[in-house]
Amino acid sequence: MRRRARPAALLAALTAALVAAAALLASASAGQARTLVYCSEGNPESLDPGLVTTTTAMSATWQMFNSLVEFAPGTTDLRPSLAESWQISDEGRTYDFTLRAGVRFHAQPGFTPSRPLNADDVLFSFLRQWKPDHPYHRLGGDFAYFRDLGLAGLIEGIERLDERRVRFRLKEPDATFLPNLAQAFGAILSAEYAEHLARRGTPEALARAPVGTGPFRFVDYRPDVALRYRRFPDYWRRPTEAEAGAVDALVFSITPNTAVRLTKLKAGECHVMAFPGTADLDAVRADPDLTLVSGDELNVAYLALNTARPPMSDSRVRRAVSLAIDRRAIVEAVYGPAGTVAHNPLPPASWAFHRDLPEPAFDREAARRLLAEAGFADGFETDLWFLPVSRPYNPNGRRVADMIRADLARIGIRARLTTRDWTAYRAALYGGEPTMMLYGWTSDNGDPDNFMNVLLGCRAAAPGGANLARWCDPAYDAAVQAARRTDDRGIRTRLYRDAQARFREAAPWVPLAHTVVHMATRRMVTGFQADPLGRTLFEGVVLAE
Repeated sequence: MRRRARPAALLAALTAALVAAAALLASASAGQARTLVYCSEGNPESLDPGLVTTTTAMSATWQMFNSLVEFAPGTTDLRPSLAESWQISDEGRTYDFTLRAGVRFHAQPGFTPSRPLNADDVLFSFLRQWKPDHPYHRLGGDFAYFRDLGLAGLIEGIERLDERRVRFRLKEPDATFLPNLAQAFGAILSAEYAEHLARRGTPEALARAPVGTGPFRFVDYRPDVALRYRRFPDYWRRPTEAEAGAVDALVFSITPNTAVRLTKLKAGECHVMAFPGTADLDAVRADPDLTLVSGDELNVAYLALNTARPPMSDSRVRRAVSLAIDRRAIVEAVYGPAGTVAHNPLPPASWAFHRDLPEPAFDREAARRLLAEAGFADGFETDLWFLPVSRPYNPNGRRVADMIRADLARIGIRARLTTRDWTAYRAALYGGEPTMMLYGWTSDNGDPDNFMNVLLGCRAAAPGGANLARWCDPAYDAAVQAARRTDDRGIRTRLYRDAQARFREAAPWVPLAHTVVHMATRRMVTGFQADPLGRTLFEGVVLAE
């Protein structure tokens, strides 16, 4: 059979990427016995853990930072981290944390920490996000995710009880507070480093050259090229004997093209790659030098419809769009066995998933009737934005967009495909620019609130918020907020199911798919595992000789 020639552009990209990767690996390995190279899919939008929302950026920051509490790798189970213990008052409004003793911060050129972690660092890390008048509050962003979670209004006070004890006082009980602290924005930064930078007049270096307590310290970052780290020898969680071969240096080699990532992995230019294409999974399984790592992830891919922009402000138009899209065909063609059709914002693995709601209908005639009823019998023109990079929840944004455009054309909606580079794409979406946009979400903490409130709540519909549909339904929001105020699983489940039914009726999104996420590694890599929260963690990962 004749082999189809590769497009010249892809050949050029492959060649350039391999040359760059070889130089990158050689320079990273100089003087380092064990350098692990990870072929990541894109640039992190920030290195400030308080400003990151994508799994790419969160993974980049988790190498350098720890939070008070954390999720055990590969699970959604909470465990102590920088806080060795905590106590919650009987009424659920006061949380007292006791910090670990002797936890050291990283150094950076011109800065050597003079003390271990203490309560001042915890206060700094949260006050800068909570208080608008804090000198570090608007440095690089306004901490919209902290606001989307409702923490700005929930927290009543944060107090330093002594050197190693911190108290959080809440205005009301909140079942999501503790798991929320385990997210990236809950990372603890060095107050001493922030003071040092302020004296030097370079406060922006807090994100440009971060200082944390994590297993790896920051070395440098070149957008579109690489992010480099070195192992932190004074890391508080001492390596076990089984981790004696843990890596000395870590490199995120930024490689947006899926085919290029796989080529680099096969050539040994990287040891771990993000998200091989579904068509390549069998080839990875068959390669004796590679290992396919798979795991269920709490995620959703969706088409958001900007309800602040006509005609998507009309629920009849939104329901018509939903009825016109053949989700099952998209999942079969793009995701294959790695995908399942999404019914709701919540993935089926969530305990609050509404199993009694049927799969959304696919009915073009009903869609045409709704358009005519809304005054668009001849259809209309609109924009449809598609992701420029592969993501855990969407391996091929362009192909999904092509299929959606073809479906919409059959009912008279003429969609213009639009995209930008990943950073600009996200900025446009969060800024409310598109009318229809492909995006997705991986849960940060495993709680239904992380989908239902963060992505669709009224607070998150403000400019810069993660509610990209800009949809605010008071009854929906009341149910979601009430679910936060109780830890009764039965009550919370009922409220979230009511909210899912309201979402289905209003159709601010077209939920598309949930996925099993795949990563690929060289056989020499041990200790690497998939994570349901989308984190890519390298603590304890070993490179065999």
